[in-house]
Amino acid sequence: MISEIDVWRTAHLLIKQHGEDAAVQAAFRADALFAKGDLDGYSVWKRVVAAINNLQSDKPTGSTH
Repeated sequence: MISEIDVWRTAHLLIKQHGEDAAVQAAFRADALFAKGDLDGYSVWKRVVAAINNLQSDKPTGSTH
């Protein structure tokens, strides 16, 4: 299984590559893996989507400000 830090690194990289479309790109990847029956891969990419959404939100989860 992929580590949490790698999920966040992947999310950050996708944001740099795709900007506002990063979550969509990650979701496409998740859907493709699901269609192939790769549930572990699907789960990882859903975590990446969540991380991207968190990074792109105005107030990230866990923020105290």
